[in-house]
Amino acid sequence: MGRVHVHADGTAHHDHDHDHDHDDGHGHDDGGVSRDVGDHSGYTATGTARVEVLERILSENDRVAADNRRDFTGAGLISVNLMSSPGAGKTTLLKRTLAEIGGTRRVGILEGDIATSIDADELQGSGAAAVALVNTSAGFGGECHLDAVMVRSGLGRLPLDQLDLLIIENVGNLVCPAEFDVGEHAKAMVYAITEGEEKPLKYPVMFRAVDAVVVNKMDLLPHLDFDLDRFLANLTAVNPAATVIQVSARTGAGVGQWCRWLLSQEPARA
Repeated sequence: MGRVHVHADGTAHHDHDHDHDHDDGHGHDDGGVSRDVGDHSGYTATGTARVEVLERILSENDRVAADNRRDFTGAGLISVNLMSSPGAGKTTLLKRTLAEIGGTRRVGILEGDIATSIDADELQGSGAAAVALVNTSAGFGGECHLDAVMVRSGLGRLPLDQLDLLIIENVGNLVCPAEFDVGEHAKAMVYAITEGEEKPLKYPVMFRAVDAVVVNKMDLLPHLDFDLDRFLANLTAVNPAATVIQVSARTGAGVGQWCRWLLSQEPARA
């Protein structure tokens, strides 16, 4: 089925030697939903307006996320939002995942990146049924995450009814991606042990939001001054319910457990 390059406005291109201009062009409707958008009281002149704008944006995002989720559920596929910091190993893990289950499961990848098609190109030909790319560089706040509208722009170029599993590889960032529902049935993150034991405490929103934490680069453990028990204790303090899967995406160790977790997820009722 191949890969298409999808902009945030829904247009698709098959070549990649061009600049990427995006214009969402979508309005925001409050819909009566109130969201926690943080403390803006320091903005004495514009604080109220800022809150109203952010609430409208997040409300619209949640409406489109619900549409995405209904489409995923209607197609009978599992959808997983995969997040991490830059360089934690998402793409390498996905290549291992495709090698492990790509022959028996129809796996689609929606690749989110600020710019370039590097990761999507790397995944092309690795066993995915289809790969779609969304560059976020010109979206509102989109440089740091995928939102539901951006994800929806890519779905029209993916054959959802021909997939068993859709993995949404979010932009590398430990903050913003966790705050936007994109319609997924489950959230997972890749954490590399090179990042330090304190990350769950410093970035609690991300670690609290996920259903599974894939602890990557375990092959480096003998060579690092890293306290695995301390990290796990910090993670438990933030999210005691998270499934923890220790892997090395480089060697393949533990990837089978990750794949079993993926395939055990059930499409939620929309």
